[in-house]
Amino acid sequence: MTFHTSRRRALRASLAALAMAAAFPALADTWPSRPITLIVPYAAGGNVDVVARWIAPELAKRLGQPVVIDNVTGAGGVIGTEKAIRAKPDGYTLLLSVESTIVIAKMVTPATVKYNGLKDLQPVSLLGSQPLVLVGKPDLPAQNATELFAAIKKSPGKYSYATSGVGTSLHLGGELLKQRGSVSMVHIPYRAGSQIVSDLAGNQIDLAVLPLSMVMQQVQAGKIRAYGVMSDTASPAMPGVPPLAQVPAWKGADVSVWQGVFAPAGTDMAIVTRINKELGEILQTPDLQQKFNESGSTRLGLGPVEFAKFLQGEDAKFARVVSQGHIQVD
Repeated sequence: MTFHTSRRRALRASLAALAMAAAFPALADTWPSRPITLIVPYAAGGNVDVVARWIAPELAKRLGQPVVIDNVTGAGGVIGTEKAIRAKPDGYTLLLSVESTIVIAKMVTPATVKYNGLKDLQPVSLLGSQPLVLVGKPDLPAQNATELFAAIKKSPGKYSYATSGVGTSLHLGGELLKQRGSVSMVHIPYRAGSQIVSDLAGNQIDLAVLPLSMVMQQVQAGKIRAYGVMSDTASPAMPGVPPLAQVPAWKGADVSVWQGVFAPAGTDMAIVTRINKELGEILQTPDLQQKFNESGSTRLGLGPVEFAKFLQGEDAKFARVVSQGHIQVD
């Protein structure tokens, strides 16, 4: 290779590097210069939408641009997620979604879900989470999780547990309890969580796996019994409900429902870091603290790196449950 050829190549490489260096800082320095779209892949008024409407106004104030919520419903959150993935990675499209859509959907519906939430999206901030709870009808003889586990173990197939549907995080939570404890329970999928709570209170079904927020009032009123949260420690929202980990066979059976903000893969990390910083400060405001506490959620505010590690753990955990339980959605 001649000196001149080498020099020309080095010059071209330098010019290309300068062009990239000029483009990306400029993008980060001038962003945002127009409204930002926050896609919520679920209907307005639902739990995920509520969280979006908590954070969007505050984020808009801090960024100096409107944050417009776009409810893109369909296929259990998949359609909205796909729209976010296809968006230009320029910081003007964000996604607020949950474990079912980001991690679980591709496992239980592989024929229709073609994206990979861990690869096709950039984690921005894990906002908050709440544990699932194993609850039971008031007429069950078992007074605590230890007695309940012994009863289930003694009578395989006698007890049923309800969730909001096949392939949901609630269903996988129930399956994890079965697998960890080597017990047999019959899964009863419902279409609406509110109906599950009603049927539990009426002694129509034995057990259910539900998010903490959905059962807090009924448990406190004594209408249904809470056997424990699916966590190694009690939830700050209901410290009187013990962790199911008190049963040795159920230790490590941790499942929570969570909400996180994502950007399309390839979004400038300077923008991702800025959004994460603003969201972290928003979560510390007294108003948001109160709202999360009242909803039974724990504020987290994890950054992109920690969030990515968390997602890897979720992916591995649910993959084992789905594989061992041979769970597929028709």
